[in-house]
This record gives sequence, structure tokens and C-alpha cells, in this order.
Amino acid sequence: MKAFLLAAGLGTRLRPITESIPKCLVPIGGKPLMAYWFDLFYKHGITDVLINLHYLPDKVRAFVKNYRIPLNVHLVYEEHLLGSGGTLLANKAWVDDEQEYLIAYGDNLTNANLSKLITYHREHRPVLTMAVFKTDRPKECGIVTVDENNTIIHFEEKPPHPQSNLANAGLFVASKDIFDFFPEKFSGNVLDLGFHVLPNLIGKMKAYVLEDYLLDIGNLERYKKAQEDIRELNF
Repeated sequence: MKAFLLAAGLGTRLRPITESIPKCLVPIGGKPLMAYWFDLFYKHGITDVLINLHYLPDKVRAFVKNYRIPLNVHLVYEEHLLGSGGTLLANKAWVDDEQEYLIAYGDNLTNANLSKLITYHREHRPVLTMAVFKTDRPKECGIVTVDENNTIIHFEEKPPHPQSNLANAGLFVASKDIFDFFPEKFSGNVLDLGFHVLPNLIGKMKAYVLEDYLLDIGNLERYKKAQEDIRELNF
């Protein structure tokens, strides 16, 4: 199975750490964040990974070259950031022959059971299965509302008035039909999944509630928490 690992962010909120290290490689418990993803992918049978690069790309290339794990890693450089949806669209040919594939935001630290997520998607066959978690900061996340069958009936990115506390975990299983729901036109040069694609999938997405650890390493406070949590977690 293939996976997109979206990892090209600038990590501005993690400065000064990210002045010399790309966000996807910040060390947690002495181990680069991307290494946790590689180990997780391998554990759950992912064979091929596409990673988008932008900021300090040579650091990521060196890491991939030297990290010994049997994954086929395909690196693509973006001169200008394309956005989460833009990266998928630019590399659509890479998954043309796939019935389903994983999409993961590389700035998360997680031990999510990807096998359960994939099995859930295969059982229900939506266009997209979105992993979700319960958040105490719904105004900072993409928030979903679900019906009694866990079909997503409402989605809003960073809503001023959240309708629930179920948040997008940045972890998905997509079917090949997802590109039918990409907009032909969108504002700006960046195509974002949360703003431009997911709202088009209302009624065609399932929510999978994570029972595992997940933390967005988005700022220095959360980075510090990850360092504390990793000592107690079995990754």
C-alpha cells in the first residue's frame, strides 16, 4: 500500500528549532519525527511513501538516504508550496493504479493503528475515511459532525462556532475517486484539503475515531509536551 507523507511545512512556530532543522525532522526523545512515521508505516504494511519537500530539502534527503528501513521512498521537491491538496493533485499519477492509499500530515506524532484504520475504510468503502480525535481546542482544528453511522455530515476548518469536538487528525485513507471532488478552480496558488476539498465530500466521508496517541507538533508548547509524553509511550 502507498502513503503520502505531507512534510514540506516551514515550521515557523517552532523557531528557533526549525532555523536549521526542517519541521518533519525535529528530534523527539532523540529520534527525528519522520523516523516515527517510517517505523509506523513499516509496522502496518505500507510499502511505498511519497514525501513532498520544500524547506531545507537536503536535510530530508540525507535522512532518507541514511535511515535503514525497507520502504520505497519517493521524494518530490516543491519550489513553491502547493498545499496538502495541491501535492496530491500534482502527484496523482503516482496513485493512478491504486484502489486506496494513505494520506498523513507529517507534523503529527502518533502511534495510530493504521491497520485498523485501513480495515475500517475497506469495510465501509467511502470516498475518504478521516481519522478524528476529541479535542479541547475545536476552534483551532478542522471539525466534523457525524451521523449515527459515522458518516461525516458537516466539516468546517477552524470554525468560530464549532458544532462538535471531533477534529480532523490529519490521517486519511482515500479511494481513487477522491480526485473527482477536487475543485477545478480555487482561490490563490495553494490547494488545501481542509478548505478546498473536504467540504465537497460531505456525506461521502466516514469518521474513524482514534483510540491512539496523536499530537500535532505545531508549536513550542506542544513540542515540549511531545518530549514529555514520549518517555511514557510505547512507540
